[in-house]
Amino acid sequence: MMPVCKRCLLADMDADGVYQAIQRRIAQMPEEQRTDGETYRQRLACCRGCDALVSGLCRICGCFIELRAAKAAMHCPHPDHFW
Repeated sequence: MMPVCKRCLLADMDADGVYQAIQRRIAQMPEEQRTDGETYRQRLACCRGCDALVSGLCRICGCFIELRAAKAAMHCPHPDHFW
């Protein structure tokens, strides 16, 4: 079981290899559907500062933050839409 870590992304904890599985899924995503590297880093930076981030998951929608941030067509599910 993954430890609870507020304001941590999966990359920070990866107890069960979940981060690596998410990264493989992102790599398999068609390039035109992915965000560029800078946008991805900016999105993750916003998520790191959000109170809804718990153990790499968004408490608002339940998604894996790294995966949602990688998809160009996605947006932040927070009512204030941080990105």
